[in-house]
Amino acid sequence: MPIHFGTDGWRGVISDTFTFHNLRRITQAIADAVASEEWLNGVTSGPKPDSKRMVVGFDTRFLSDRYAAEAARVLAANGYKVYLTTADVPTPSVSYTVRHLGAIAGIMITASHNAPRYNGVKLKAAQGYSAAREQCRRVEVYLSDNESRGRGPNLMDFEQARTEGLIERINPTPAYYDHLRQLIDFDKIADNPQHIVVDSMFGSGRGQIRGILQGTGCEVFEVRGEMNPGFGGIHPEPIGHYLGALAGAIAAGHGQLGLATDGDADRLGAMDGRGQFVDPHRIMALALKYLFEKRGLRGKVVKTVSTTQMINRLAEKFGLEVIETPVGFNYIAEWMLQDDVLIGGEESGGISFKGHIPEGDGILMGLLLTEMVAESGVPLDEMVADLLAEVGPAHYKRVDLRLARPIVKEQMVKQLAEDAPSSIGGVEISSVNTMDGVKYLLADDSWLLIRPSGTEPVLRVYAEARDPEQVSRLLEFGQSVAKGA
Repeated sequence: MPIHFGTDGWRGVISDTFTFHNLRRITQAIADAVASEEWLNGVTSGPKPDSKRMVVGFDTRFLSDRYAAEAARVLAANGYKVYLTTADVPTPSVSYTVRHLGAIAGIMITASHNAPRYNGVKLKAAQGYSAAREQCRRVEVYLSDNESRGRGPNLMDFEQARTEGLIERINPTPAYYDHLRQLIDFDKIADNPQHIVVDSMFGSGRGQIRGILQGTGCEVFEVRGEMNPGFGGIHPEPIGHYLGALAGAIAAGHGQLGLATDGDADRLGAMDGRGQFVDPHRIMALALKYLFEKRGLRGKVVKTVSTTQMINRLAEKFGLEVIETPVGFNYIAEWMLQDDVLIGGEESGGISFKGHIPEGDGILMGLLLTEMVAESGVPLDEMVADLLAEVGPAHYKRVDLRLARPIVKEQMVKQLAEDAPSSIGGVEISSVNTMDGVKYLLADDSWLLIRPSGTEPVLRVYAEARDPEQVSRLLEFGQSVAKGA
C-alpha cells in the first residue's frame, strides 16, 4: 500500500502496514529528502542547523524502541550523526532536542493517541516543529522514486555505527526541563503547592510532570505510569471516556487537580477535584485569559477549525486577532514561525504558547495549569465556572463514525456545502466554512463540523452550542448527513 503522511505523520497497524521493511523505506526517503537543497532552503528561521545531525526518539508502544533503533541504522548508513534517546520520551522533548542540538530534523516513533495496534512516524523539521506539508510531500516523492528505481534503504550495523560515533544515545530530559523552567513560574507553584494526580495513560509522558515538580512542595500521585505497550486496552487519548483511572484516584482523595497526557504527551486533558473532565477547549481558554491578564503577554491567537468559540469571544474582549486553521498542529506551527503568536492550540489538546517551540506540549500545559491554579488560589472547578460566566456557556461534543471504506474528502465537502440547509434546530446558518471538512456556523455562535480524520479511518462530527439540547440537535443532524454523504 502507498505510504502517505496524514495530519501529523504516517501511521499504520503494527505488523500489517507498519513493518520494519516499510519503516526502513520511509526512513531512507526521509534521509534523501533532508539531504536535498529544497529541505535546507526551507529552514527560514533561527540559527543554521547542522545538516548532518538527526534526532530519533520513541514512545512506549510495542516495538517502538526497536523501530527507533532501525531508523537510526538507516540514517547512520546515510552519513548522519544520530542522537537516539536512551528511553521512551515525550514527542515535545524530542522536538525541543532537535532545536537544542541544532539538528536538521528528527524522527519520533509514535502513533500518539491512536489505538494500541497502531504505530507511526512523526517527522520534525529544524527548530523543533512538525515538518511542513511541502516537506512531507517531498518525502513521499523520494519514497515513490526509490520504489520505482528498485533502490532499497541503506543499512548499517547498529554496534558498528555506535563504535564509529554515528549513533549516540542521549537523555534529552535535563535540557528539556531547563527550557520548561524558563516558561513556568515554579516560585508561584511553590508558594501554593497543589495535590495533583497525573494520569500518563501508560504513555511516554510517564514520570515527566512528577519529576520536574520535585522540590516545589507539590504532592504528585501518578496513575498508569508503568510500561504497558497495550495501554490497558484503551486509546491513550486524554478525553473523559478514557480517564476512569484518573477519576478514581481523585475520588480516593489522592489529589484535587488531575492532569492527563496522551500516548506521546503532546496533548493534555484535565480533571477538577470533583472528578469533572476539563476539556482542551476550556484549558486553552483559561490559558489565554491567564497569559493576557496575569502575564501581560500579547500576540495573535491561532486555533484550529474544530476549537471552541470561547477563544473568539475572549480575543474580541482583549482586542486580539484570531487566526483559524485546518486541523493539525503543523498549521498552527506555520503561524507561530512567521508571526507574533501569543497562543496556538487545537481541540485535541495540543497547545503551545509564546517562548516555546511551535509544538503542542502536554507537559508544558499541565505545568501552566498547575501554575494558574496555584496563582488563583481557587480550585479548577471555580476557575472554569468563572470562565463560563464570562464567555460561556459552551457545551461541546464529538462523535467518531468508523469508516467501512475510504472516503473522498473533496467530494464529501462539495456535496455537504452545496446541500447546506438554511437552518439547523431552528437556528439560521450564518456561514459555511470548507477549510477542513464542512463547518456550519450558526447565528447564535453555535457550530457543527464534519470532517474525515487525518490519522485513522474515522469521520468526525463535532458540535458546540450554548446548551446541551442544541448540541444534541446539531450532532443528530451532522451524523445523518455524514452517513448520507
